[in-house]
Amino acid sequence: MNLNFKPVEAEDMSRLHPFYGLRPNRTCDSVFLDSFLWKDYYKVKCAVSEDRAALWLMEKDGILSSAMPLCKEEDLPHFFYQMVDYFDNVLHKPFYISLADAEAVEYLDLDPEKFEVTELDDLKDYLYDGNAMRTLAGKKLHKKKNRLNGFLKTYEGRYEYRRICCSDRQEVWQCIMEKWRQQKVESYENEISLDYEVAGIHDILKNCSAFNVPMAGVYIDGELKAFTVGSLNERENMAVIHIEKADPEINGLYQFINQQFLVHEFPDVALVNREDDVGMPGLRKAKMSYYPVDFARKYSVKKKY
Repeated sequence: MNLNFKPVEAEDMSRLHPFYGLRPNRTCDSVFLDSFLWKDYYKVKCAVSEDRAALWLMEKDGILSSAMPLCKEEDLPHFFYQMVDYFDNVLHKPFYISLADAEAVEYLDLDPEKFEVTELDDLKDYLYDGNAMRTLAGKKLHKKKNRLNGFLKTYEGRYEYRRICCSDRQEVWQCIMEKWRQQKVESYENEISLDYEVAGIHDILKNCSAFNVPMAGVYIDGELKAFTVGSLNERENMAVIHIEKADPEINGLYQFINQQFLVHEFPDVALVNREDDVGMPGLRKAKMSYYPVDFARKYSVKKKY
């Protein structure tokens, strides 16, 4: 079996883009930028098979794994078992998918005698109603709206929402990332993954011209105080918010950039995917406070030997 796996790089976006959106998938992994952001942390590699599917290899803590193939739904069984065969007969490693989307798991309907499928509750993505996130209307989101209004009143005439260009890369890095990184060190449970996230963000900024994805910032008194990056999953009419960083000392700033990014860059999406909480209680509380309408559930899949 000739599968040429190679590390994921920025220039792969144009090559791999046609394979995204071929089948239902509401996870954050349904867009290229998420794979790129964490490419070093998971040592992500990809191969194109038969010009019909993108296949994946990853490694973390010395354990090899895969992800569900990116292909048409009717082709999913073929390429799923192609990867099973690759693990068995080429890699000689136990077949393991570390992150499988619910839609693929349901479609494959794997034999429980042959495969162990386990839901990963800490890794489920939070899904929100797009209109609710843009308007913050209603009783449930009243506190968010109050914080937003407080920001608008306090900083009236001093703030500006602006699209970020590649030329703003150094400003983003100096004004946001360095300060944000230092603030997060003490509270972040996994400092290693934090470093990889920071490195991934730096790579996105360095290669932003290759991605053509929305990036925006909020300036206060001419100084950048928040920035965010997202992608569009056209098939699901869903925005995926990969990055959202803001000065936590500015009350209402997170609510402002969250809302304005959707208003300006994703005015018509039905769903907003704000990714998972990685099992962190504080992050879970924050994500639940926006009242998700659903979750994009994820699973591990292991072949029984």
